[in-house]
Amino acid sequence: MTLKQDRMDQILKKEISRILQFELKNPKLGFVTVTDVECTRDMSQAKVYVSFLGRQERNDAGMKVLRSAKGFIRSTLAKNIKARKMPDLIFVQDTSLEQGRKIEGILSNLPEPNQHAVEQDPDDQDE
Repeated sequence: MTLKQDRMDQILKKEISRILQFELKNPKLGFVTVTDVECTRDMSQAKVYVSFLGRQERNDAGMKVLRSAKGFIRSTLAKNIKARKMPDLIFVQDTSLEQGRKIEGILSNLPEPNQHAVEQDPDDQDE
């Protein structure tokens, strides 16, 4: 990843978050967080990773809202960011937090290691 790509990713992340919070007025969107943005090398596309607070049905509704508002978000970005080319936005639901919670739950249900096993000190061995 180039410095230019990384800088554009961060600018887009910040600006898309701002647009979703203050300019996109749709109650079906719910509480959404932009977790990451990844632009392609040629800046033609940007994957926007988002996570939602709430149940899966609400997440699906939020993804529909984002996909239908893609044009508005992209045109607002073009007005606010000085770039030669504004990438096409592809919204992707970030499930890493949910996966982390599942893994944490599995780990917490694992049995404790046997704490009664006595380790023998090599110096205490019979000669």
